[in-house]
Amino acid sequence: DNYVTHKTPEIKKWLLAHPRFHLHFTPTSSSWLNLVERWFAELTQKKLKRGVHRSVQALERDIRSWLADWNEHPKPFAWTKTADEILDKVAAYCRRISDSGH
Repeated sequence: DNYVTHKTPEIKKWLLAHPRFHLHFTPTSSSWLNLVERWFAELTQKKLKRGVHRSVQALERDIRSWLADWNEHPKPFAWTKTADEILDKVAAYCRRISDSGH
């Protein structure tokens, strides 16, 4: 994530004690990350908000069932914007933040 929670003294200390873990900056508008978030939104809307789970085990069973069905009948996500539209939006954003006066 891009929040400052990973910069707290406690987290820095934990990371020093666990050198095999490395944090990597991921821009919040990364295309692959947007797809992952969209997939979790699909799970939430189609399964979790509609279900009643009286235990963690019931919730886990429901999620695993939904995953099995998703994998048997995958529904790919399709981009709705062209590369030029995306690049134009990025350029406009860069102009906006460059002219912000900060």
